[in-house]
Amino acid sequence: MRTVVLTMKASVIEMFLVLLVTGVHSNKETSKKMKRPKFTVPQINCDVKAGKIINPEFIVKCPAGCQDPKFHVYGTDVYASYSSVCGAAIHSGVLDNSGGKILVRKVAGLSGYKGSYSNGVQSLSLPRWRESFIVLESKPKKGVTYPSALTYSSSKSPAAQAGDTTKAYQRPPIPATTAQSVTLMQLLAVTVAVATPTILPRPSPSAASTTSIPRPEPVGQRSQEMDLWSTTTYTSSQNRPGADPGIQRQDPSGAAFQKPVRADDGLGEMDSWKPGSVLLDEGRVPKEELSTQSLEPVPLGDPNCKIDLSFLIDGSTSIGKRRFRIQKQLLAGVAQALDIGPAGPLMGVVQYGDNPATHFNLKTHMNSRDLKTAIEKITQRGGLSNVGRAISFVTKNFFSKANGNRSSAPNVVVVMVDGWPTDKVEEASRLARESGINIFFITIEGAAENEKQYVVEPNFANKAVCRTNGFYSFHVQSWFGLHKTLQPLVKRVCDTDRLACSKTCLNSADIGFVIDGSSSVGTGNFRTVLQFVTNLTKEFEISDTDTRIGAVQYTYEQRLEFGFDQYSSKPDILSAIKRVGYWSGGTSTGAAINFALEQLFKKSKPNKRKLMILITDGRSYDDVRIPAMAAHLKGVITYAIGVAWAAQEELEVIATHPARDHSFFVDEFDNLYQYVPRIIRNICTEFNSQPRN
Repeated sequence: MRTVVLTMKASVIEMFLVLLVTGVHSNKETSKKMKRPKFTVPQINCDVKAGKIINPEFIVKCPAGCQDPKFHVYGTDVYASYSSVCGAAIHSGVLDNSGGKILVRKVAGLSGYKGSYSNGVQSLSLPRWRESFIVLESKPKKGVTYPSALTYSSSKSPAAQAGDTTKAYQRPPIPATTAQSVTLMQLLAVTVAVATPTILPRPSPSAASTTSIPRPEPVGQRSQEMDLWSTTTYTSSQNRPGADPGIQRQDPSGAAFQKPVRADDGLGEMDSWKPGSVLLDEGRVPKEELSTQSLEPVPLGDPNCKIDLSFLIDGSTSIGKRRFRIQKQLLAGVAQALDIGPAGPLMGVVQYGDNPATHFNLKTHMNSRDLKTAIEKITQRGGLSNVGRAISFVTKNFFSKANGNRSSAPNVVVVMVDGWPTDKVEEASRLARESGINIFFITIEGAAENEKQYVVEPNFANKAVCRTNGFYSFHVQSWFGLHKTLQPLVKRVCDTDRLACSKTCLNSADIGFVIDGSSSVGTGNFRTVLQFVTNLTKEFEISDTDTRIGAVQYTYEQRLEFGFDQYSSKPDILSAIKRVGYWSGGTSTGAAINFALEQLFKKSKPNKRKLMILITDGRSYDDVRIPAMAAHLKGVITYAIGVAWAAQEELEVIATHPARDHSFFVDEFDNLYQYVPRIIRNICTEFNSQPRN
């Protein structure tokens, strides 16, 4: 009997080993036969934002036409996830407007995104965002599997319109190889049961359920790219009488959402970000996360009032606590009336007394609600009323990139004065205006007749404001009437077309260079002249809305090298100057002036100052008097630079009056560079001496 049992056991073990080897061999054969699925690149629309896509790294195909400005992009090189993916790809130079494939990689959120103009796309600046991404050429990494179907944070994905396959976020299914392994284990259990008569318990249903795929998240769940500053949409107090905005809001079901705790400005470094992590600025998940409705981010501000605004408030001892409180109420009203945001107006506050101090700068508070809260917390400093010192402080320190100043937004300062300043404001205000700052003055309760002897600088407001035409000045008879200035003030600071001091000597001209290319100049000296033109051009702010540059070369004949509307950036202009070729020939300066008036300045914009800078090395073969007079009558300010054999009397005839400020004689071409600072200084002095009415 024992021999029979041993024989049966040996047979069973032999059968098990045969089945095991057969199963492993079959599994290998199946694996060999399985072909790797072909990778299909998902296609997205131009308006798809990176924050809508959950995948940490993916390859997508962008359509043509994503250069349109309606597809907003925020940042440079590293982009906020609220940006259009395809728009960022064009801005970064990875794609052009014809579309194509790109690789997108998520990275950590930043505390500041810088806007810039690149490849036909204007990106916007953004103070901070919870998540970022970078765009690379679509070169897949070896061993990395990219998704053929993207995972979106909402089932209502815009990519569905492009024919892309979308899915709700869930765990991947259990692979087929796992199922094969389970079958072998079951077979082993059955085989042992034949050899050893032990009764095994039946698996419970609950145990089996633990291996099932988890239930997908509810569709329509809040987008991951939610704005960093706030997680709640607030209702304006103007639409809800008696309500306290910024504390609660009611959802349609009647449940009140509490105001979330505000986060710190600092975010983690990029290398601390983990793929798939949710970068929240809160220590808890707000109740809004449970909403099944997709909430939009906080508004980005009113683009029709894109200004950088600084309020200079009077904190002197003489103002008193009650009037200081009324002053803060006006500031809070302005903050409420302006739609504060990174794409619209930004506002900071400086309080002055003996010395000025910044309470918060342009990038400290990015919405009206937070700004109002900060204004309420301002306390009075006391001291004198040194307005001039405060204006100098703002000019030198406030409007800087570090404080959130944007080159594309006009700089505006509103100065509030109780009575009169205790120092002089004229010189400080002049420097501010020349820096492009638009100064508004609000004076309240001016000096009485018996107090005028104490006023340091009579008529101080007119000496300070940007223009003396009444647009920049408010005089309030009583502090109790200060609230009446709110609406007129907001309307004026937002009227960017009338903010005249935004125009400076460096950003408001059409400059035409008229260059002598005659035989006497020579190839080497002509290159020196072009370098002189380059050095002058570098001093100006170049764009299609700022200073524009054009050039004419002449001998007996004339040639338009490039017009005002041909290049709209400084690098393009500098490259165009470098490409100008030496012509060689005679010297007909009078004909060249006429040609420049017709081919260059006739196409100048009406609101631009017209500057002609003529460079010659000899006496003209034709008359220059009549052409020069024609230029002066047409409002073209002419600078004449003569080198070597140029005739001094001709230079003075060509130059605008007074000739001593507009004509220059240089003994050698190599000394031209020395005159660049003097010419720029004269251009700016003339601009800043214009009447301010």
